[in-house]
Amino acid sequence: MLKTFIGRLRELFTVSGDSPELVQAQFRAFCRQMPTLYFILTVSTLAVSYTFSSRAPLWLSVYLPVAVCLICVGRFVWWLRAGGKPVSHEVALHHLRLTNVLAALLSVALSTWGLNLYGYGDAHAQGHVIFYMALTVIGCIFCLMHLRSAAIAVTLIVIVPYILFLMAKGGPTERAIAVNLALVCMAMISVLLTHYRDFKALIASRRDLTRQQAETQALSNENFRIANIDALTGLANRRRFFYDAEAAFDVVRDSRMPLAIGVIDLDGFKPVNDTFGHAVGDRVLVEAAERFGAIVAATRPLKAAVYRLGGDEFGLIVQGDMTATDLEDLGRRLTEVMSRPFRTGQAHAQMACSVGFAQWPRSGDSAESLFECADYALYHAKRHLRGQTVLFSAEHQAEIINQSVVERNLQAADLSAELSLVYQPLIDLRTGGTVGFEALARWDNPTLGRVGPAVFIPAAERAGLIGTVTRVLLEKALREARTWPSAIGLSFNLSAHDICAAEGVVRLIAIVHASGIDPKRIDFEITETAMAADFERAHQSITALKALGCQVSLDDFGTGYSSLNYVHRLPLDRIKVDRSFVADLDTNPASRKIVKSLTSLCLDFGLTSVIEGVETAEQLEVLAGLNGDLAQGYLFARPMPALEIPAYLAGEAIAFTAPLVRRD
Repeated sequence: MLKTFIGRLRELFTVSGDSPELVQAQFRAFCRQMPTLYFILTVSTLAVSYTFSSRAPLWLSVYLPVAVCLICVGRFVWWLRAGGKPVSHEVALHHLRLTNVLAALLSVALSTWGLNLYGYGDAHAQGHVIFYMALTVIGCIFCLMHLRSAAIAVTLIVIVPYILFLMAKGGPTERAIAVNLALVCMAMISVLLTHYRDFKALIASRRDLTRQQAETQALSNENFRIANIDALTGLANRRRFFYDAEAAFDVVRDSRMPLAIGVIDLDGFKPVNDTFGHAVGDRVLVEAAERFGAIVAATRPLKAAVYRLGGDEFGLIVQGDMTATDLEDLGRRLTEVMSRPFRTGQAHAQMACSVGFAQWPRSGDSAESLFECADYALYHAKRHLRGQTVLFSAEHQAEIINQSVVERNLQAADLSAELSLVYQPLIDLRTGGTVGFEALARWDNPTLGRVGPAVFIPAAERAGLIGTVTRVLLEKALREARTWPSAIGLSFNLSAHDICAAEGVVRLIAIVHASGIDPKRIDFEITETAMAADFERAHQSITALKALGCQVSLDDFGTGYSSLNYVHRLPLDRIKVDRSFVADLDTNPASRKIVKSLTSLCLDFGLTSVIEGVETAEQLEVLAGLNGDLAQGYLFARPMPALEIPAYLAGEAIAFTAPLVRRD
């Protein structure tokens, strides 16, 4: 129990450094209050010194108090200067402990000095000493109330000796003053302890609040980081890309320094993902991000950053003094690094990437417009220069303007009246007879004139009108096909929207049912690009069309990255060999090998092969030994309107009645 009492007593008279927040708060409070304390001590001490200067010895009445006052003035100045600058926890704690010691020493010195002076004065002078001591204690309590140990020490050191002295040496008046002083000091100490407890609790609550705010801020920062970082690759995400693009644009708009926005799309990622699974696809994306990051990190003196925009699309922000050649070089290095094989477990996957760039100020007047231009440059690259880099140019701007004109006219068009079809025959290479026609769309607009499908079909997809276009064209094609012989089939091209939108295949089935034509005569052609948009939905749509009785062909076979995957996984009937392999069939041995391998593949899978783009007799002669089934092209007939088909079938147009292909 004695140890506990001693421990509490020691705690009461020491300055603890356990709470850095409390120490700093005490130090800041003292910077405001200690100058006042030393002012009170100096003024009061000098006043008593003056009272006793003619009564007591000079060393006691003048020299000693002046020395004490000089110490007080020095501390007064120090605390005034300390209030203008922050200090560390260690420095603050050191000065608080120093104040604790100085307060005790000054209390002992001033109390001893006052008691020694007391005997030299008359009643009035002695009253001044008592007043001095009482005033000093009260002033110290108020000025030292944020440092409990110093305030209590000063009170006890000064008051206790004086109370004992007055009770022992004084008369009734002095004893009454002593009792009064004792009661007042007890009350003041009670107020001091209450104030210190509340002050300490306030600092603790502020500390807890600060900690909570820090935790909240840390959580907010982490949420911000998570919201702006792609969880898979660790790159900044689409949100951060547009934020940084806007910030970069704000900087260069004033400085007129160059800025470029780039968009990268992986060519061939979809089949890798579909073939090897999402886990492998994720690893490929992570490695692609690392490769891109290494390239942009080395683009000195340009400052470049790479972002993952979503899926297999990445973004670039390039700043610095750059030229078109610099961007082309950066794009070349990006495409080259992607051409290296990716390890997918036991095998390797080969991919590429296409890059589109747009520069400020030549390509856009905002970060958003720069991105749109870069995206268009990427679109152009994927359509015409796959695996290469394209910089947005004035020609691209003209294309966009033309496309917007086409879209506006398409939206205002009477599609039922303006859309029409021409038909190109499909020839059986074994018999030379016509087995069907492929429907090819045409649009005759009063303002624009004849617009080709390569222009208005993408415009209809962008404008959200492709469903209407497909409906109008399919209804017309089925209505015209009803007049053909029952053995003649109809091939009709579908867009990605037709097979990937939930309502697309339902609309197709409804149109086929309403036409009254035998579904077995209908062959729907679907491109690999349409498959890549949403393979699972496309697979469901194709299965539904097959259940209806329709045939399904894979168009432009061999031009994509996932042909074999689609042949393996889809219920196909025909494969159309792209015309790009037929153009130099009679002069390029490599093309002959490709076509032969594709037709042999069809034989192995039990599929019908259709050779597109046959335009010369020399090409047809080469095809004789390549095991093809069907062919179409200008050599046989150009696309014709429906009104010319009866005459064509009746032999009034060029027709082949002898076998065209020799079967071994």
